[in-house]
Amino acid sequence: MPDPAVPNQPPPLAGWNLFESDLPLQEAMAREGAGWARERAASLGTYLGTAEAQRLAAEANEFPPKLRTHDRYGNRLDEVEFHPAWHALLGNAVARGIHALPWQEARPGAHAARAVLMLLDSQNEAGHGCPISMTYSCVPALRRTPALAREWEPRVASGEYEPRLLPAAQKKSALVGMAMTEKQGGSDVRANTTRAEPAEGGYRLTGHKWFCSAPMSDAFLVLAQASKGLSCFLLPRVLPDGTKNGFRLQRLKDKLGNRSNASSEVEFDSAFAHLVGEEGRGVPAILEMVTHTRLDCALGGAAGMRIALAQALHHCTYRSAFGMRLVEQPLMRNVLADLALESEAATSLALRIAGAFDRPAEGAFRRIATAVAKYWICKRTPAVVSEALECLGGNGYVEESGMPRLYREAPLNSIWEGSGNVICLDVLRALGKEPEAAEALLAELAKTRGADRRLDAHVDSLQALLVRPEESSARRLVESLALALQGSLLVAHGPKAVADAFCATRLAGDWGRAFGTLPAGVDVGPILDRTWPRA
Repeated sequence: MPDPAVPNQPPPLAGWNLFESDLPLQEAMAREGAGWARERAASLGTYLGTAEAQRLAAEANEFPPKLRTHDRYGNRLDEVEFHPAWHALLGNAVARGIHALPWQEARPGAHAARAVLMLLDSQNEAGHGCPISMTYSCVPALRRTPALAREWEPRVASGEYEPRLLPAAQKKSALVGMAMTEKQGGSDVRANTTRAEPAEGGYRLTGHKWFCSAPMSDAFLVLAQASKGLSCFLLPRVLPDGTKNGFRLQRLKDKLGNRSNASSEVEFDSAFAHLVGEEGRGVPAILEMVTHTRLDCALGGAAGMRIALAQALHHCTYRSAFGMRLVEQPLMRNVLADLALESEAATSLALRIAGAFDRPAEGAFRRIATAVAKYWICKRTPAVVSEALECLGGNGYVEESGMPRLYREAPLNSIWEGSGNVICLDVLRALGKEPEAAEALLAELAKTRGADRRLDAHVDSLQALLVRPEESSARRLVESLALALQGSLLVAHGPKAVADAFCATRLAGDWGRAFGTLPAGVDVGPILDRTWPRA
């Protein structure tokens, strides 16, 4: 006899379009001048909603990369072996231009369009987004040395994925990684001890890096001490004559999450490298890259929120308890709507900042708002994913649901590119040394002055904090800035139900200490209608 159907279990969330089911993302994309890329986003959304894409994501994490330090004869290899699923995901992202769209097409809205694609792609599998993000972000730093940019930009901008380890000139494309931190310093990169000595045609680097992201990349931006101080360098994996550079992989990190992506410890043994920018100006040079990767951290956080919410909504649509579908039960609707508010606010802020990367006049706003968004969105992601996982009950705690992978992934973007305290100190630094940064933030918030009394009151209290910000209160200040920006965006562009609920809870304090505590009177129906994952 055939097996009986299993009752009261949802079908797999497959056969849906991640983009077409996300109205807040569609609206933000149009607002930021990227509507011309709508078909690309819809195409990617269709692919990511397939069972095949989801299978590749699961396999890439089930079969993590392996380090091959030597061959059978004792010769050094220093190579990382990836599962075919990883290559398929990475190749798809490169083919769609997620790694380089603004450098492929210099048109208005290119950064915002690329941000939409990145946010979508990260929902399916986050690990391969690491080399995608760093390759996208390396170009502004390379442009500090025009000769390097002329040589490497065409490789970076290529849409043909080329995983083979070859001299860069012999490859169809190139991926670029980054290695900054060392054992003794972490975020304090000025404590780095790696040395750079002048050599014919460049420099020779000797030292180590405690974290090197995506070590299978073709080149890396690294920091090392030169005669004039900490400097930035481009270090290729393979030299033009085909010999491997003095780039030694020591081991791969055994991480909480992000399992598909290789993170490594490396040593430089007289490794050849090119100077990027000026000697002694390594931090400003590599910050050109870090500013863009911080944007991707915010996008990654928003992506984690969105896919966790979608899984929770899908489960609750099909699962029944106590005689009713979960999605019909008032308390569960409160939880789901609260999560939806957080997700929409994160998406709106991340896309607003991505749009600022397209507008040179918004440089001061971009400088500070990127850090603010990176801090707050990434801090909120673990709480959102945890609550969404709980919506699935015990099913959400089981690996096959995919929720544990999302949960393990959730804290990472808060650590990458500067953990919470580093980001908040960076905001204080910008406020203290760049008066135009605070002016740009206040000008942004002034656009909605008078539109909502709760938002006005929050901005008034924020202005008082800005008069004399203190280091011990930096987190409170950055949180207040983020909430003000999110509230302003939702008041200006969101439906009344969304803006009212956000201002009542996040700004006016009519909210509990966990999700699902929206006050009585909040109309959750319109909030949920904007975010349903429709198969």
